[in-house]
Amino acid sequence: MNPFAGGSEPCLAGCTEADLLGRIRRWLGAACPPPPHGIGDDAAIIPANRRSLVLTTDPVIHGRHFDASVTPAQAAAKLLRRNLSDLAAMGARPEAALVSLAAPPQLRLDWLEGFYRALGRECRRWAVDLVGGDLSGTDGFLGAFLTLTGRPAGRRLLTRSGAREGDWIYVTGDLGGSLGGHHLSFKPRLEEGAWLAARRSVHAMLDVSDGLGKDLPALLPAACRAVVDASALPVALAAHRQAARDRRSPLDHAVNDGEDYELLFAVAPGAAARRLESAWAKAFTTRLSRIGRIEAAGRSDPRIVIAGETDGLESALHGYDHFG
Repeated sequence: MNPFAGGSEPCLAGCTEADLLGRIRRWLGAACPPPPHGIGDDAAIIPANRRSLVLTTDPVIHGRHFDASVTPAQAAAKLLRRNLSDLAAMGARPEAALVSLAAPPQLRLDWLEGFYRALGRECRRWAVDLVGGDLSGTDGFLGAFLTLTGRPAGRRLLTRSGAREGDWIYVTGDLGGSLGGHHLSFKPRLEEGAWLAARRSVHAMLDVSDGLGKDLPALLPAACRAVVDASALPVALAAHRQAARDRRSPLDHAVNDGEDYELLFAVAPGAAARRLESAWAKAFTTRLSRIGRIEAAGRSDPRIVIAGETDGLESALHGYDHFG
């Protein structure tokens, strides 16, 4: 849906900030508590407790994360879910969110209503209170920026650090071809992340948002490399479809496309890993793949080695570069 008015459609140019805030509160519905715990004060008060507070932020920007082919509901879902995926990677549960909107005067009100109503539904689905944010006018730029808070789902949080030499590397779900629709419809792995954080054999975890080729090095200890088995990578059907259109290999798409929003994690090897695999199969239907292991490396060694049939991929492990 084109978010910008081209004729007589009602748009932001006819709204005051107070009017727009009132509309947004109505559109969000029960997802937005009354002040001081929601929109309406200088800041939102979130009840305190002794557990760690987890914070993350991510935007959706028109022309970068969505375009006119995307519905406002899809854009809203993507905004919240990509933040939820960050919390999932730490084993956290969401609590509250702030959303700021930067929009031009020609933004259509029906587009904005669809966006905020869908955002309210998403917040209710994932038990998130939307407690405030900000509004800013622009000369053509359209973007929404969400900050999400959370708390540990259990007794500990996982981070990207903590992996060890010898650990096995796992990933959930399938990789690649996200522009075929996955980037708009994915389900954040909150339950899986909480389950993994509760297992001491899991040493480190992150979410795959910029592609395995870019994200995997962040999981590795110093002086180590990841040796990945190409045949073990869970290449999505969408990656094969995209490869048939652009002549890049399915493996290239799986490693470099990004916006997979799957969990990538390191596990103690041997019996502990086998017990995890067995317990996972009983707890989830989500695909789990052991894709490689962490090994010692010299200074000149690449951080990732792809073993097996690679289609010449080793020279192009780049993932998604936001500014490239």
